[in-house]
Formats: sequence, C-alpha cells, structure tokens
Amino acid sequence: MKTICFYFQIHQPFRLKRYRFFDIGSDHYYYDDFSNEDIIRGIAGRTYLKANAVMLDLLKEYKGKFKFALSISGIALDQLEVYVPEAIEGLKELAKTGCVEFLAETYNHSLASLNDPEEFKNQVKAHTEKIHLLFGQTPKVFRNTELMFSDDIAQMVYEMGYKVMMVEGAKHVLGWKSPNYLYASSACPKLKLLVRNMKYSDDIAFRFSNYDWSEYPLVSDKLVNWITSAPDAEQLFNIWMNYEVLGSLQTAETGIFEFFKAIPRIAFSKSIGFSMPSEVANMMKPVGELAVPYPCSWAGEEKDASPWLGNILQQEAISKLYSIGERVRMVTDRRIRQDWNYLQASDHFNFMSTKLFSGPSVYSPYENAYDAFNNYMNVLSDFINRVDGQFPANIENEELNALLTTILNQEDEIKNLKKELEKTLIAAEKESAATKRKKIIAN
Repeated sequence: MKTICFYFQIHQPFRLKRYRFFDIGSDHYYYDDFSNEDIIRGIAGRTYLKANAVMLDLLKEYKGKFKFALSISGIALDQLEVYVPEAIEGLKELAKTGCVEFLAETYNHSLASLNDPEEFKNQVKAHTEKIHLLFGQTPKVFRNTELMFSDDIAQMVYEMGYKVMMVEGAKHVLGWKSPNYLYASSACPKLKLLVRNMKYSDDIAFRFSNYDWSEYPLVSDKLVNWITSAPDAEQLFNIWMNYEVLGSLQTAETGIFEFFKAIPRIAFSKSIGFSMPSEVANMMKPVGELAVPYPCSWAGEEKDASPWLGNILQQEAISKLYSIGERVRMVTDRRIRQDWNYLQASDHFNFMSTKLFSGPSVYSPYENAYDAFNNYMNVLSDFINRVDGQFPANIENEELNALLTTILNQEDEIKNLKKELEKTLIAAEKESAATKRKKIIAN
C-alpha cells in the first residue's frame, strides 16, 4: 500500500535590532522586539492558528488514518510561548491525537552540526527536552536545520541515539535513484534515511498559485493521481515543506487550505494511506545506501550549505561566532547563554547571502547582505566582549578549565560549609533550649 508522509517545519528567528558600532560596550540587548512580535503574530494569524484548526479537524474526521509530522525549533517555541500562546495550545491538541509526530532538531535552528559537534549535541538534547516538556513526546526521528546532512553528520546523529533521519532528495545525493524508497546512510548503515520528494513538495510550496506553471491549477485529485501512477514498487512519498505554506507563502485565497482538506478523502479512495516518519522506518526496509561526503540541504538551486556559508562575509561571521564556543559553555550567566543561543540561528547568516537566485530570506530585515553582516558583527563584537569579561581571551582553554574547576570546587566547599554551619546552629539551638528547660525545672 502506498503511503504519504507529510512533514511541516516551523521556525522563526529572533531578529536583531539596528545595532551600531557606537552601541558596542554600552547596549547589551540585541533584539527588535517590535518586529519579532509583529512578524510572529502575523504568521500565527495567517498560518499557525488556521492550520492547527484545519489539521485537527482532519485528524478527528479520519480517526487515526490521517497522520503527519511537525518539527519546531526551540527559539520559535520561545517566541510562541511569549507572543502567541494559543498557537502552543493548538499544537498540544494536535499532539494529544497521537497522529502527529514531533521531530528532533537543533534548539537554535543552528549550523552547529557543521562547526561545533559538542554544541550540536547540546542543542539537540535541549530541543528534545523542550518537546517532551510541551508535547509529552520524546522525538525518535531527527531532522537537522534546513535538512543539512552529510556522512559526518549522520555519524553524529546515530551516536546520539537516533535511528532515523530526514534528507533532501537532491540530484547529487540520489543520482539515478528515486526518492520514493527508504534508504540507509553509507557512513552509518544502521541509520535509516527518509528522502524528500522535491518535485511534489515544491509543486505545493512554490508553484501552487503560479498561473504560468504548466500544471496549474494543482488540485488534490491531480496530486493523488501522480502518486497512483508511480511504479508499484514506489510505496513512499515524502512531501515536506514549511508550515507557512499554509496561509502565508500560499495565502488562504489561493485555496491552499481546501487543497489539504481534500487530500485525505481522495487518497483513501485510491487506497493510499498516511504515515508518520517513525512508522515508515518501522514498516519498510532500506533498498540501498546514500553516500553524502559534502553537506547537502533543502535550500537554493545547489541544495548545499552555500546559502549560509557561500561567501566570505558568512564564513567570517560564523567562524568568529563558533571560535568562542568553548568559553561560552563555561559561562553560567543566563543572559549570555540565551544570547549565544539566539545568535546561532542560521537565518542571521542567510541574511548575508549574495547568491543570485537563492539570496537572503524574504523575511530579511536588511537592505542587503553587507548591511546584515555589519549589524551582526557589531552585535557579535559586544557579545564577545561580554564573554571575555568572564573568561579573558588571553587565557588558554586549559587554564580556563582549571580555573572553572577551582571555582566549582570552591562553590561546593562553600555549600558544604554552609550545611555544616546550619547543623551547628541547629545543634546550638537545641542545646540552648535544653539548658533553658533544665533551668526552668531546677527552679
């Protein structure tokens, strides 16, 4: 039986305010709160709230037969909790149905998997804990930032305990192979790979309302017919996109919500089912292995890391950021740790892109890549100064580790002394009370 695996991604960064060179050292708050609230509320009104309601109705109507997956970055959840808590409640309702699988990813929607393995593991752990806290699920399937994948990343993900990962069906990854099968990583054969069907996914995400597209209009019957007409051996159709496709990238007026509402009914009439990623991995066996020596992603024409690391501006910014990773992990200051998280979002580097056809995000608050770079580097300079204030740059990491150990040992010693003092005071109070009682009795 053929099955459709729908997956939707939710992510929004904390955008930075205009931060000038003269602000360095005097202003340690970096975020454009007005813009962040305005954008997240706008997208929630157009997409999150409506899509949650539509999907919940479908889940209830088809009683366990319709299923899909969601991945939500930690910093998107942070914003929704503050600005649109009703969207979080809607997601919780979806989770309660048992037909929505929440996936693991980096908490900060970062590129740590390419730059800092220790930070990568820390973020995945933090994200998993957040998902479990909010939705009661422990993710079983891993989806990296922007579907970033390589043989090295596969190894790290498997070592973290994941047996299933999601990958973009790029031509240089698949070659002649079809995306409509389950695969395994050649670098880590026990890691199963679900591959995105680029054509069907992008037909919905980018071409759905394009009047010049040869297949316009894309109606539910047409999509289902494409799937039924595929070779019988092709049983898996991974259709993945941003959640914002529903109502924002494709507005409600295009009929996108009606399109999704009709898909289950038509699919079931053609004996096509729906599965969550972990179910696919359990019911299917890999038909082959995929070797990916260089990072691939689901962005741009090349489907690689160039939208974030394709020019010297981006490379300089991300190199400078991760050069202080070890020091930041020694810091206990909550504000510094929070800023470290938010400054890692991949969007900041995408805003610096100078690529012709896959340049900065449509949500970029900057006029051009150079403006984005200057603003980010000013913020980063101030942030590095704050980190240096706690752990100076002229001290080697070995010395810092020794210093941190000494500090922690001192903290433990102080705690133990406090406990001893408390015990002594309690004993003294008891002794004093006993002495008083003796005097009273004697009198």
